[in-house]
Amino acid sequence: MAVETEIKFRVADVPALSRRLQAAEFHLVTPRSFESNVLYDTPDRQMRAHTEILRIRNYAGRCTVTHKRLPDSSPAEDRHKHRVETETEISSGEAMAEIFLALGLVAAFRYEKWRTEWCDGEGHCVVDETPIGDYAELEGAPEWIDRTAARLGVAHADYLTLSYGRLFEQWRQQHPGAGEDLTFAAVARAGAST
Repeated sequence: MAVETEIKFRVADVPALSRRLQAAEFHLVTPRSFESNVLYDTPDRQMRAHTEILRIRNYAGRCTVTHKRLPDSSPAEDRHKHRVETETEISSGEAMAEIFLALGLVAAFRYEKWRTEWCDGEGHCVVDETPIGDYAELEGAPEWIDRTAARLGVAHADYLTLSYGRLFEQWRQQHPGAGEDLTFAAVARAGAST
């Protein structure tokens, strides 16, 4: 049972961030690749009510199923996002989706992004180009996150601990009619821009 610790931050200039990552001795793990995600839940959204997710992800030729939940005990600090993450690679996202549907779950939320993954040997930085703007995530030990954020010029005040679903909810408040899913097509249909 791994506990994932991370923060997000807005990215104004993806190429500039890529240069800062290279200068900070990060190496490219996965070049810019399309990623699609579907969250599954009960029809009455019980998983969401308990701050859990069950996700099927297709990314860079791999398909994974992931369950995330809050840790059993709260960490001593709350500047970073902490989740218990259980993940495994699967051979067929479509087959897993059929299993979830047969168990009474529904596809509750879809989101897409273009992701580039970097690593410095101690932690990861992923750069996500989403339909509602560009973000990066730093994932690793809290001390590494803070040290790396400072090296990249990211202040603690710029840390975000919200999921993409929550960020999309906030964004939709300013863009009525944007639809229910965070996909490039849905945002484009709504005529909304970042």
